[in-house]
Parts: sequence; structure tokens; C-alpha cells
Amino acid sequence: MPGSRLVIVSDAHLGAAPADTEEALEAFLETVPRLGDALLVNGDLFDFWFVYRRVIPRRGARVLSLLGALARKLPVIMTGGNHDRWGDSFWERDLGIRFSGGELGFELGSLRVLALHGDGVAEVHWKARVMHRLTRHPVTVAAFGLLHPDLGIWLVDRMSGTLADHTRDPAVLDEASARQRRWAEDRLRRTPELGLLVMGHTHRPSVVEVAPGQRYVNPGAWIDGQSYAIATANGVELRQFPA
Repeated sequence: MPGSRLVIVSDAHLGAAPADTEEALEAFLETVPRLGDALLVNGDLFDFWFVYRRVIPRRGARVLSLLGALARKLPVIMTGGNHDRWGDSFWERDLGIRFSGGELGFELGSLRVLALHGDGVAEVHWKARVMHRLTRHPVTVAAFGLLHPDLGIWLVDRMSGTLADHTRDPAVLDEASARQRRWAEDRLRRTPELGLLVMGHTHRPSVVEVAPGQRYVNPGAWIDGQSYAIATANGVELRQFPA
């Protein structure tokens, strides 16, 4: 039971975002207790983040500290995205944050919620679908974990522009958003006990009431205008920080 007023943020892409975007996120995290009584970080908090057996990356260190402090005040829930789902046990063991690299279900008051980042659901380009499967494969993850962290992160920085789908084409993103919405509507209809389905990934904010008492929300991307959402059992509201 994480609470009754859920703050949702997604797609900050720290490491690729401008410094002021990260600073705004830090300020936002400090205001979360005044906005709600639980926080969902729904994937791609980092543009790349991988937990090695004994090492964590330096990127976003201040945000990590703030999330850990926040988790001591109220429930913090996190899903991994296609850029940062390799969290292992770090989030729960070291920061007290409930984490899943895939789907995560929980209760919001009397409302049943399902959160997932949304990659693999709405990809338009074949390259993105291939990368989705490749980066989730246990062999790929294990092999990457054997690299020295400096080398592994260097390789990602050098290759991400070629291998990953970083399109900013509005038509492509609109089509991905439409596919995501159709997938969400179908999932909610097939799962009548679900009251709220949350996805990110497409960077397109959306709130859809699929049926009475059933909603889909994409809070949009923090990196694109500092957008977020507030969800309760009675509805969902899209916002932009600092509002």
C-alpha cells in the first residue's frame, strides 16, 4: 500500500540531459512529499546506467542520494527502462526502493496499478525492436557485466548513437504513442481488475479513460519540459514542474 496520491515521473535521461534539467529534477524530488505520498520513477531515469557487482556509475549521484533520502520518508517505486533496467539488487538493498526491470504491480489505495516503461510495446523502427531483445538477453547482460566499468560505459557512450533509437522525428514519436495507447487499452480491457496502467518511453504525455474506473497515463518525459503526473483513485492530472 504505497499511499493514495502517486507522483509519477519518467524519462529524465540523466547523463544526456542538460545540467539544468538534472538540477530541476533534484528540486522536484525535494518537493515530492508536498505533492503526494508515494513516488513512481517509471524508467529511463538515466540515459545509461548499469550496476556492476561492486561498482555503481557516478552519473546522477546527487539524484541517487535524494531518492535514497526520499525513500526513508515515503514509498518510492521504480521500473527500469530500455536505458537503465540493469539495476540488480542495488535499488532495494541499498536505497530501499522497490524496483523491477519489467512490469511492476502495486496498490494505490483501493486502486490496482501496473507500471512498465513501455519499450518493446510501441517500437516503430526494426532497430529498436532488435535492441529491445538484445539488451534484455541474460547472455548480453552477463557479458557486459564482465567488462571493466570504465570500458563498458565508454563503449555505450561511443555506440549508443548508432545502436539505439534516439529519433526525435515527431511523426515517428506520434505513431509510437498511438501504438502504445492501443496496447494499453487492450491490456486494461483484458485485465478488468486493473485501475491504472502507467507507461513512459514515447515522451508523449497522455491520459486516457478506457472504461469507468480504468485509466492509462503516460506522464511525458522529464527531459522534455519537466513533465510529470499525479494519480489518485479518482483520476490523473498531467503537470509541469515547478507547477
